[in-house]
This record gives sequence, C-alpha cells and structure tokens, in this order.
Amino acid sequence: MTSSFTTSPVDMAKRQKLGLKAGMTVRVWQKIQEKGKTRLQAYEGLIIACKHGKEAGATFTVRRVASGVGMEKIFPLYSPNIDKVEILKEAKTRRSKLYFIRDKAAREIRRRMRGIVWKKSPKDEDELLEQVTKGVEIETPIEVEEVEEVAETKE
Repeated sequence: MTSSFTTSPVDMAKRQKLGLKAGMTVRVWQKIQEKGKTRLQAYEGLIIACKHGKEAGATFTVRRVASGVGMEKIFPLYSPNIDKVEILKEAKTRRSKLYFIRDKAAREIRRRMRGIVWKKSPKDEDELLEQVTKGVEIETPIEVEEVEEVAETKE
C-alpha cells in the first residue's frame, strides 16, 4: 500500500525558524507573474500582527507608509509566492498586536498640522497694500494699547 500526499514547495521548517513577531521590520520578497514572466518585488514594513502561530494557515500583517498613505498587506506564512523574508530590525514590544499604530500615525499628522503656521500668499499681501494705498487704515494691537495708556494718564 502506497500513500501519496502532496508536500508544500516551501521549506516549512525554515519559515518556522524565522520567529516573526509584532514590532519587527521586515522585507518580504514576493513572486509576481506578469505576461508569463516571474519577477521579485520587495514589500518592506512593520509587522503589526502575527496570527495562527505556526500552523498551516498562519499569517502575518505588514504595514508601510508610502506617499503619506498607510498600506497593509496580509501574507500567508507558508505561501509559495513568498521567495524570502528578511528581518531588518527588531523592536521590543509589550503587545502582540500593534493595531494602535494605525491611529497613532493619524494623530501624529494632526499634531504636526496644528503647529504649522500657514504663510500668506503674495496675493493676500498685494490686497493689503492696495487697502493701505486707498486710505483704509488697518488697526494694529500696538496702536490700541497706546490709546489706552493715554486715557489712563489723564485720570
């Protein structure tokens, strides 16, 4: 009696030994088929989740920000379309799932935008000059303060 079963083209032991965890920065080389040809494409980012341990359906989620837009991609750990996974950095994290990173990035952008002082365009400056030349006076806080001081000294 012969038993036949299909094995995965992926070296499962090698993928298990990677020890992927949330907080690692990785570069995933995936095979992409276009017009009958196969090429390798790198996807580099932060692992925000690893699910299902080392079983056959294990996955890991990689997040990256490209052109100011956050992108996430879920990779099956034992996919034959993944050529190799390079670990670039390893950060110590206190959480197994880093989903809060999604909101954190948006909060940081909003915080940075608050501090930005929007410069006036030359068009606005030209309008101000025209108002001054027409005889329209623009009050400034300094002039208002001087008037108040004069009023106090008369009393």
